[in-house]
Amino acid sequence: MIDRINHGDKELALIIRHTFHSDGIEFFTPNDYSQQIGYMNRPSGYVITPHVHNPVARQVQYTKEVLYIKSGRVRVDFYSEEQAYLESTILCAGDVILLAYGGHGFEMLEAAEVIEVKQGPYAGDEDKTRFNPVAADQLRIKG
Repeated sequence: MIDRINHGDKELALIIRHTFHSDGIEFFTPNDYSQQIGYMNRPSGYVITPHVHNPVARQVQYTKEVLYIKSGRVRVDFYSEEQAYLESTILCAGDVILLAYGGHGFEMLEAAEVIEVKQGPYAGDEDKTRFNPVAADQLRIKG
């Protein structure tokens, strides 16, 4: 199953649930995203031709993060660019999320192992603006 979290005309996040299954190859992101995410299901013996990636200049304006929940349960809270709380969802072991736009925060509902992939190099304090999280009594859990 694929979940898309949208606000206005922006896709804030794309979630590939651990239950997702498809044959072949499928990419879920538009070509203009600076972080691409796809899924492959290939049979034994399938060969991907060896290759190298060519140097291509790219301009990255927003950091896009991919998180793989290796174990545990994690609540993700989604915010608009203006830092207004929108909604939350729960990620489980095996789920993958691409955080594309807007703001986000997390609470570990269980001890969790999370693998994060994002563009670098990290810009330190210039990379993000921190703000106060949503109050517990304001949470709206989607799904």
